Amino acid sequence: MFQQSTAGLVRGAALAGSLALFPFTAACGAGNDTDDKGAPGPVTVTAAPEAGVVAPAKVEVIAGLTGCTAKIRIEADELRQGVCHTEKSDYLITTFPEERHKQAWLEAASVYGGQYLVGSRWVVGARPEALSRFRSRLGGTARQLSATGPTAAPKGA
Repeated sequence: MFQQSTAGLVRGAALAGSLALFPFTAACGAGNDTDDKGAPGPVTVTAAPEAGVVAPAKVEVIAGLTGCTAKIRIEADELRQGVCHTEKSDYLITTFPEERHKQAWLEAASVYGGQYLVGSRWVVGARPEALSRFRSRLGGTARQLSATGPTAAPKGA
Protein backbone atom coordinates (compact mmCIF):
# COMPACT_ATOMS: atom_id res chain seq x y z
CA MET A 1 0.00 0.00 0.00
CA PHE A 2 2.89 2.35 0.78
CA GLN A 3 4.32 1.85 -2.72
CA GLN A 4 1.06 2.83 -4.39
CA SER A 5 0.78 6.06 -2.43
CA THR A 6 4.46 6.87 -3.11
CA ALA A 7 3.99 6.14 -6.81
CA GLY A 8 0.91 8.36 -6.82
CA LEU A 9 2.85 11.19 -5.22
CA VAL A 10 5.69 10.83 -7.72
CA ARG A 11 3.26 10.85 -10.66
CA GLY A 12 1.45 13.86 -9.18
CA ALA A 13 4.72 15.76 -8.71
CA ALA A 14 5.83 14.93 -12.25
CA LEU A 15 2.50 16.08 -13.66
CA ALA A 16 2.59 19.30 -11.64
CA GLY A 17 6.15 20.00 -12.78
CA SER A 18 5.23 19.36 -16.41
CA LEU A 19 2.21 21.63 -16.22
CA ALA A 20 4.26 24.37 -14.57
CA LEU A 21 6.84 24.32 -17.39
CA PHE A 22 4.33 24.02 -20.25
CA PRO A 23 3.78 27.76 -20.80
CA PHE A 24 7.54 28.29 -21.13
CA THR A 25 8.05 25.50 -23.64
CA ALA A 26 5.05 26.55 -25.69
CA ALA A 27 6.23 30.18 -25.81
CA CYS A 28 9.86 29.39 -26.63
CA GLY A 29 9.32 26.96 -29.47
CA ALA A 30 6.69 28.77 -31.52
CA GLY A 31 9.02 30.55 -33.94
CA ASN A 32 10.79 27.53 -35.44
CA ASP A 33 7.89 25.25 -36.35
CA THR A 34 6.56 27.09 -39.41
CA ASP A 35 7.86 27.66 -42.90
CA ASP A 36 7.90 31.04 -44.69
CA LYS A 37 4.19 30.66 -45.53
CA GLY A 38 3.17 29.96 -41.94
CA ALA A 39 2.54 26.24 -42.48
CA PRO A 40 3.73 23.83 -39.78
CA GLY A 41 7.21 22.44 -40.34
CA PRO A 42 8.68 19.05 -39.45
CA VAL A 43 8.98 18.13 -35.78
CA THR A 44 12.37 17.00 -34.49
CA VAL A 45 12.48 14.00 -32.14
CA THR A 46 15.70 13.71 -30.18
CA ALA A 47 15.13 10.38 -28.39
CA ALA A 48 15.14 8.35 -31.61
CA PRO A 49 16.86 10.34 -34.36
CA GLU A 50 16.04 7.94 -37.20
CA ALA A 51 12.51 7.21 -36.04
CA GLY A 52 11.03 10.66 -36.50
CA VAL A 53 7.87 9.54 -34.68
CA VAL A 54 6.50 10.42 -31.29
CA ALA A 55 6.37 7.53 -28.84
CA PRO A 56 4.50 5.45 -27.97
CA ALA A 57 4.41 3.87 -31.39
CA LYS A 58 2.46 0.91 -32.73
CA VAL A 59 4.01 -2.53 -33.16
CA GLU A 60 3.83 -2.07 -36.92
CA VAL A 61 5.67 1.27 -36.81
CA ILE A 62 8.47 -0.09 -34.63
CA ALA A 63 8.72 -3.18 -36.85
CA GLY A 64 9.03 -1.02 -39.96
CA LEU A 65 11.81 1.00 -38.36
CA THR A 66 13.70 -2.20 -37.57
CA GLY A 67 13.31 -3.60 -41.08
CA CYS A 68 10.53 -6.17 -40.79
CA THR A 69 6.80 -6.68 -41.04
CA ALA A 70 5.59 -7.95 -37.68
CA LYS A 71 3.16 -10.82 -37.32
CA ILE A 72 0.80 -9.87 -34.49
CA ARG A 73 0.58 -12.72 -32.01
CA ILE A 74 -1.12 -11.06 -29.01
CA GLU A 75 -3.91 -8.49 -29.22
CA ALA A 76 -5.16 -7.70 -25.71
CA ASP A 77 -6.33 -4.71 -23.67
CA GLU A 78 -3.02 -4.63 -21.76
CA LEU A 79 -0.62 -5.11 -24.67
CA ARG A 80 -0.02 -5.86 -28.34
CA GLN A 81 2.86 -8.09 -29.34
CA GLY A 82 4.35 -8.84 -32.72
CA VAL A 83 7.03 -11.26 -33.84
CA CYS A 84 9.69 -10.32 -36.38
CA HIS A 85 11.79 -12.81 -38.33
CA THR A 86 14.66 -11.39 -40.38
CA GLU A 87 17.86 -12.80 -41.83
CA LYS A 88 19.85 -11.13 -39.05
CA SER A 89 17.64 -11.96 -36.03
CA ASP A 90 14.28 -12.88 -34.58
CA TYR A 91 12.69 -10.60 -31.99
CA LEU A 92 9.53 -9.52 -30.20
CA ILE A 93 7.98 -6.05 -30.17
CA THR A 94 5.48 -5.33 -27.40
CA THR A 95 3.49 -2.11 -26.96
CA PHE A 96 1.30 -1.04 -24.06
CA PRO A 97 -1.62 1.39 -23.71
CA GLU A 98 -0.30 2.59 -20.33
CA GLU A 99 3.12 2.76 -18.69
CA ARG A 100 1.92 0.67 -15.73
CA HIS A 101 1.21 -2.27 -18.07
CA LYS A 102 4.78 -2.05 -19.37
CA GLN A 103 6.15 -2.09 -15.82
CA ALA A 104 4.04 -5.14 -14.91
CA TRP A 105 5.21 -6.92 -18.08
CA LEU A 106 8.88 -6.18 -17.29
CA GLU A 107 8.44 -7.52 -13.77
CA ALA A 108 6.93 -10.73 -15.15
CA ALA A 109 9.67 -11.01 -17.81
CA SER A 110 12.38 -10.73 -15.17
CA VAL A 111 11.68 -14.38 -14.31
CA TYR A 112 13.09 -15.32 -17.72
CA GLY A 113 15.92 -12.78 -17.90
CA GLY A 114 17.29 -11.43 -21.14
CA GLN A 115 18.08 -8.09 -22.72
CA TYR A 116 15.45 -5.61 -23.80
CA LEU A 117 15.28 -2.21 -25.41
CA VAL A 118 12.72 -0.25 -23.38
CA GLY A 119 11.00 2.94 -24.50
CA SER A 120 7.86 4.90 -23.79
CA ARG A 121 5.16 2.21 -23.56
CA TRP A 122 7.10 -0.27 -25.72
CA VAL A 123 9.67 -3.05 -25.31
CA VAL A 124 11.77 -4.89 -27.90
CA GLY A 125 13.26 -8.22 -26.87
CA ALA A 126 16.19 -9.46 -28.98
CA ARG A 127 19.82 -10.53 -28.90
CA PRO A 128 22.20 -7.77 -27.71
CA GLU A 129 23.71 -7.15 -31.17
CA ALA A 130 20.24 -6.54 -32.65
CA LEU A 131 19.27 -4.24 -29.78
CA SER A 132 22.34 -2.09 -30.34
CA ARG A 133 21.36 -1.69 -34.03
CA PHE A 134 17.77 -0.83 -33.09
CA ARG A 135 18.68 1.73 -30.42
CA SER A 136 19.84 4.36 -32.92
CA ARG A 137 16.56 3.97 -34.82
CA LEU A 138 14.14 3.65 -31.91
CA GLY A 139 15.76 5.36 -28.95
CA GLY A 140 14.99 3.73 -25.63
CA THR A 141 17.20 2.27 -22.93
CA ALA A 142 18.93 -1.12 -22.96
CA ARG A 143 17.92 -3.17 -19.92
CA GLN A 144 19.27 -6.49 -18.70
CA LEU A 145 16.71 -8.49 -16.74
CA SER A 146 18.24 -11.18 -14.56
CA ALA A 147 16.52 -14.55 -14.40
CA THR A 148 14.96 -14.94 -10.96
CA GLY A 149 12.86 -18.04 -11.55
CA PRO A 150 13.49 -21.65 -10.57
CA THR A 151 16.45 -23.44 -12.10
CA ALA A 152 16.62 -26.97 -13.47
CA ALA A 153 17.69 -29.74 -11.12
CA PRO A 154 21.33 -30.78 -11.55
CA LYS A 155 21.94 -33.88 -13.66
CA GLY A 156 22.21 -37.09 -11.69
CA ALA A 157 20.19 -35.76 -8.74
